[in-house]
Formats: sequence, structure tokens, C-alpha cells
Amino acid sequence: MTVLVRPKPLGDYKVREFRMLIDGQWVAGAERRTIERVAPGHGVVVSRYQAAAKADAERAIAAARRAFDDGPWPRMTASERSLILLRAADMIAARADELAFLDAVESGKPISQAKGELGGAADIWRYAAALARDLSGESYNTLGEGTLGVVLREAIGVVSIITPWNFPFLIVSQKLPFALAAGCTTVVKPSELTSASTLVLGEILEAAGVPAGVVNIIVGTGPEAGAPLTTHPDVDMVSFTGSTGVGRLTMANAAQTLKKVSLELGGKNPQIVFPDADLDAFIDAAVFGAYFNAGECCNAGSRLILHRDIADEVTARIASLSAKVKVGDPLDPETQVGAIITPQHLEKIAGYVTAAASEGAAVSHGGAALDLGMGQFMAPTILSAVKPDMAVAREEVFGPVLSVLTFETTEEAIRIANSIDYGLSAGVWSRDFDTCLTIGRRVRAGTIWMNTFMDGASELPFGGYRQSGLGRELGRHAVEDYTETKTLNMHIGRRTNWWMPR
Repeated sequence: MTVLVRPKPLGDYKVREFRMLIDGQWVAGAERRTIERVAPGHGVVVSRYQAAAKADAERAIAAARRAFDDGPWPRMTASERSLILLRAADMIAARADELAFLDAVESGKPISQAKGELGGAADIWRYAAALARDLSGESYNTLGEGTLGVVLREAIGVVSIITPWNFPFLIVSQKLPFALAAGCTTVVKPSELTSASTLVLGEILEAAGVPAGVVNIIVGTGPEAGAPLTTHPDVDMVSFTGSTGVGRLTMANAAQTLKKVSLELGGKNPQIVFPDADLDAFIDAAVFGAYFNAGECCNAGSRLILHRDIADEVTARIASLSAKVKVGDPLDPETQVGAIITPQHLEKIAGYVTAAASEGAAVSHGGAALDLGMGQFMAPTILSAVKPDMAVAREEVFGPVLSVLTFETTEEAIRIANSIDYGLSAGVWSRDFDTCLTIGRRVRAGTIWMNTFMDGASELPFGGYRQSGLGRELGRHAVEDYTETKTLNMHIGRRTNWWMPR
């Protein structure tokens, strides 16, 4: 059974109309085409955007280039930029309800979750504002009497920021404020499925005092609007979050002009559970980790690796708790699992479940789409008796589907955890510190949670190993990612001639 929260019609909701932000102006697209967004939880159009073509992307890049080469932003003091970012953070907090509503209605995520993400996003903007004033270089007064060395950190230049649909406001907030803190100028392309909150962010940044051309926001598909942001010679860096497949394409495109690339990609994240774990705490974390954001999360704890001695008991308890999860209307504050982003994605998720069952996996809970009268929804699903070589154990399903595998020894658990192409995050559950530390050191992932799952803070770096990405976001070095280092090698006094004859 699943607890259903049937969506209520949006009633007299008025469709939001948006233009693009280029060089401080809200403009129509060059081809005057529009994109309509149908709410995944309600099945009606909620937003309408100007669709960017290649010419619009090039206009936005040119504006960012001028703003970097000739504008005031890179030449401001760090304290001036910091104050603007702090004003933006306050405005984000003041408009949090509006922004959360837009994210919930466009992405299908629960409104209570969206509000929590907005609180986290405002904190990130404040953290980036603090780091702006902490950015510094190095000096070397140890190179001899005739030499002084200074290493500067300079903004890298124009940055293309491409963000996905699953965390529309949170992920742009993991990138944009740090690029701005460094003194960069930007072109931002949110997913065409969930662009509204990012465009409202453009309004906020204008009001906060960000000069024209520093932040440009365009909406469009990857081939039309995204590709130029990764290939254009006037772009110095690309920061991309999305699927591993598109990440590879982004990297290949950027290689044409040898741009710096930061990639946050997919994950198939294991939670390894030993018999001595606090099972009550783990079972709650397992349900949360699997179904948070309807499983449409690169960090989802979608792969449980349970010790064989406790596997049956733990699976049954997870299924029992899963039956209490409230699924349905994204705008109902009681909802815990909202809608699936598109009908096509729902079909893909269901296909993984069907394939796993045909290969011998058992459906211990859920397993099918839900008909709630409007929108598209998937029942929280548990697949047990999963083998490590099954697709559902190796590939990113990106839905509320939990795969259960078993192990007998620590070595076997580590081998299963490391047997896939991803390495974004992992969890380990045991009261034995030696066990936790062994797993933490030997599982190849960017974040290892010990006796918790999917916790985070602005101070902690985030990113993955292998095909989960390149580079790190957040943390004390986040602003440095958007900089280049420059060495000033200064001679003091008379230089001794070497080449000229004496």
C-alpha cells in the first residue's frame, strides 16, 4: 500500500511569462519561439519562456565578455562584491515562498522540501559572500636577495553555468555565487523544464546591484542554447551539472578550445549496513535516501548493501515504513514524494523495474506507476534479491527505486560498492568506528556518510570520483575553482648579464 495525496487542481492560477536576461535587459528570443512547461503534478501549463537559439547564446556570451573585459565587476573590491552577494541572499530569503512554489510546481518536488532547499540556498550565498573576502594569493621572500615572487589569484573570466531540472534553485546556488565572488561574469542556462526560479534570481541580482552583463540567463534546449556555451571561444570555463552522458559531451565540446571544465554528474550511491548498526536510525535514513526528491537525485541512496544476517529483517522493515510515505500533490505540505518530471522519465523508471523483475529481482514494495487523476507519479519501490551485475544495480534509475544487495564480509561489501562506474557518495552503518573508517577510506566516492545519509553544509566540498564528475563545489576552496593563478617574478636591483659578452 502507498499513502496517496491526490493533487488539487490549480484553479485560477495564471501562467507565468518569462523573457531572457541579456546585458541587463529582459528580451525576447531572436526567433520569437516559446517553451511551455507543463506541471508534472497537475498536468497543466504553468510557465512560458522565450526559447533561446544559437544567436541568443552568442549575444549573452558577448555581453558577459564585455562585462568582464571592460566592466566594473572584476575590478570591484572583494568587500564590494561581498556586500552585493549578501543583499542577494537577503532577497532570496524574502522571496523564498515564491521561489519554492515555482520549483515545486515545475519540478514536481514537495513544497515543504522546496522551502528547505531555499533556506539552504540562501546560506550558500552568504557563505560565498564571506569567501569573496578570503580569496588571496601567496608571496615568496625566500628566493634570494635579488628576487621576490608573488602569486596572484585572478577571476578566470566568462563562465557558462548549465544546471539541471531536479534542484533548480539549489544547484545554481552551488555555482553562481562562487563565480561572482571571484569576479567572473556568467551565462546561466537552467533546464528548460524548470527555469522559472533561476529567472526570478536574475531579478533579485539586478535589484541587489549586480551590473548589467555580469549575469545573463537564457532558456533553451541543450543542442540549441547549451552547445554554444560549451564551444564558444569567448567562454573561459564551463560548470555543468547533469547526466554523465551529457557531461561527456560537454567535456568533448570544451576540449575544442581547452576550457576549464567542472562537472557534477551521476551517482549510484551505496549504503553498507553491518549487523551492529543502529537499525532504527538506518531504516529511516534508507527510506529518506531512496525517496527524497522522488529519487530524482544524483546523491540518492539507491543501492543498499546489507549484511546477509540482517537482510531479510531490514528489507521487511524498510517496506513497512515505505508504505507510510505520502505520495502525491507537490503543493500539499504533507506530501513526501511528489511527481516524476515527465511522462517519458516515468516510463524509463518503470522500465528498469520491469527489467529487474524479469532478471530475477523480487518486488518487495511498490513497483508501478500511480494514477492520481492528473500528473505522473511512481510508487516508492523496493527490489530485493538484486545481483551486482543487473542494470538496476549499476545504472542511475533516477526515480524512487531502491535496490537491495547482500554481502558476508567487509571485503565483499567494498568490492560491490566499488564495482560500478560512479563514485559520488556512499554511506556506512556500524557502531564500530574501525569498520566505518575502513569503509570510509576504501570506498571510492567523494562523500562518505557514517551513521547518517545525505547530510550537508556549505562548508563541506561536494563532488565525485570517476564518472561522477570532475572538481568540487562548496567548501572553503569553492571560489578558487573560478580563478587562475598568475606568477609575478620580480627582480630587485641590478640583473647579472648572462647572454651578452663580457
